[in-house]
Amino acid sequence: MRLSRTMLAGAAAVALASVAACGGDGGAAQRPAGATALYDALPDAIKEAGVIRFAGDSHPPYRIVADDGKTVTGIDKELQDALGKVLGVRTEITIVSGLPAALSGMLASRYDAFNGPVKDTAEREKQFDAIVWMVTRTSYLIPKSGSAAIKSSDDLCGKRVAGTAGSIVEDQAKRLTDWCAKQGKPKLDFIGFADTNGTILAAKSGRADAAGMTESAALDVLNKEKDAFTYVTQTDEQGAGVDQLALLVPKSSGLGPVMFDAFKEIFKNGEYKRIMDKYGLQNVAVKEPAMNTAAGQ
Repeated sequence: MRLSRTMLAGAAAVALASVAACGGDGGAAQRPAGATALYDALPDAIKEAGVIRFAGDSHPPYRIVADDGKTVTGIDKELQDALGKVLGVRTEITIVSGLPAALSGMLASRYDAFNGPVKDTAEREKQFDAIVWMVTRTSYLIPKSGSAAIKSSDDLCGKRVAGTAGSIVEDQAKRLTDWCAKQGKPKLDFIGFADTNGTILAAKSGRADAAGMTESAALDVLNKEKDAFTYVTQTDEQGAGVDQLALLVPKSSGLGPVMFDAFKEIFKNGEYKRIMDKYGLQNVAVKEPAMNTAAGQ
């Protein structure tokens, strides 16, 4: 049976409509209802995936990992949810074994970002955009049941100090070691672990005399285990200073500038302050986010 031109035209129209409905535009993501300019500025790969994939190690109170090894709560989860909301995409966290795994995973495009918080350095800025959203000082948890008499950071000289390998704490411990040497005291013995939980366990078990971490992390542990630890904080004289802590995004992805604008938005809408206040981080909060501050120093 021969089809009329009208019937052929109608069939063609239906076919074209079907192609369009099935993504005949080449797979481009459909723009979400109510999407903002921030969503429009996202790299195409992120819009097509509909999700920003964060890497994260176990690091309370930033990332509190449940027994299933997947469910994550804490500052990171809330901060990433807030960023995802203003960007118009979901966020998800994959738990990795420490900073090196997070950095290599981002460069291999397995993850889009790592919230750290990690120190912003000129070396890291060669490959990553660094968005500074807080500052910190390094503190050291001291087990009350330990045999080492540590009343101040001066007493850490010659002691075994556990910390996350490759982290800001390792860098701070090196500065404290240099200070000890200048005082004619023995150097620290730094023991690197994959994550903060490992450092705490090392101190509890006696494998280390102290566990180094950010002050906010130390306060979180003290709140949970008031009778188990005391803590001391490294001084400016010992090379501590105040370090800029950042979220890292691979430069090659093009996500960095958009993420920076998303941080500006959560500062503006009050979500940043709400999260920092909730976790008692007022002393390490910043007035506004900054990007790639280390290269110009």
